[in-house]
Amino acid sequence: MRPLDGIKVIEMAGLAPSPYCGMILSDFGANVTIVDRLRKGVPEPPYIMKKSPFDRGKRSMRVNLKTKRGIEILNRMIDDADVLVEPYRPGVMESLGFGPDTALGRNPKLIYARLTGWGQTGSFASMAGHDINYIALSGALSLFRRKGERPLPPTNLLGDFAGGGMLCAMGILLALFERTRSAKGQVIDAAMLDGAANLSVMFHGLLAHNLMTLDIGTNPLDGGAPFYQAYETADGGYMSVGAIEQRFYAELLEGLELDATTLPHQYDTAKWPEMIERFNIVFKTKTRDQWTAVFEGKDACVSPVLNLDEVNTHAHNRERELIIDVNGVSQPAPAPRLSRTPGKAQEAKGTRGANTKEILSELGYSDSQIEAFTKDDVIE
Repeated sequence: MRPLDGIKVIEMAGLAPSPYCGMILSDFGANVTIVDRLRKGVPEPPYIMKKSPFDRGKRSMRVNLKTKRGIEILNRMIDDADVLVEPYRPGVMESLGFGPDTALGRNPKLIYARLTGWGQTGSFASMAGHDINYIALSGALSLFRRKGERPLPPTNLLGDFAGGGMLCAMGILLALFERTRSAKGQVIDAAMLDGAANLSVMFHGLLAHNLMTLDIGTNPLDGGAPFYQAYETADGGYMSVGAIEQRFYAELLEGLELDATTLPHQYDTAKWPEMIERFNIVFKTKTRDQWTAVFEGKDACVSPVLNLDEVNTHAHNRERELIIDVNGVSQPAPAPRLSRTPGKAQEAKGTRGANTKEILSELGYSDSQIEAFTKDDVIE
């Protein structure tokens, strides 16, 4: 058993955040069906993976929602669904006839999750955007830079996945839990802008208490401190250092064979650039693997910076089975780990659209009706 066994999810096809949200739900038992458009005459969007980790455990179908019968098909699915996830700009689902008022009118227990960048309201709601734009307006992007340098986006991890897909999944779980009390569905407005701002809450607190400045790159956690850095090693690798507390900092100095009496005080901020340079010189005297051995088992908060293709080579990661193989593709295992009802990553139930006929049969359509749908380009 998995926590979401029996929960039926409709995932309207999209890129990155919504498929990730659906993947989380699928890993923990939900029956997730991707509803995609027909391929005919439609170019594939960029970054399409033939064996996408996002599709694990999911079924998919291709339906032409611009036809009357296509609309009927999705409505039948909505009637029996627990969750619908849609990633389109505000108004798109309404224009197709599947807005939340219509959907909840048909199925009052439906959890209707709207995952967008800017949110459902506000002057930017209908504008185009991507992860970098949403985290920029949230203030989060301003934190990712060294002193005097331009902001460097942390790929699209913060907006698309953490602030978007992850928090949308949490919203769905909250709504499902609340439904056990009220027997009612509701609409979730999951905006990547909101999510990225929410994830930045600690820094708002630090700023309010004058524990950081807006001179980004000079604060303890944004690259200003010598004890919270990534340092290059002799072989071009990197070591991460997070020795914030005094006792961990002492272990760091011991591993580096540095005498604390020859250094400024740990929190002498004026001397931080000088200390960073000193640590730079020391770290370049050994390779990444040599430093890894030096700090193995020590409470110095030092660990190697692994490339993606190295993650599964580390003993700790292997022991935790952090990386698994699904359909020949290495990818992270489901998280978090539940003791009785853990998640399980399964292969996608075929290529995109492969389950269309199977799903239609479950919805009660006859073979002859399905054949007619195919002939008339209602499905593919």
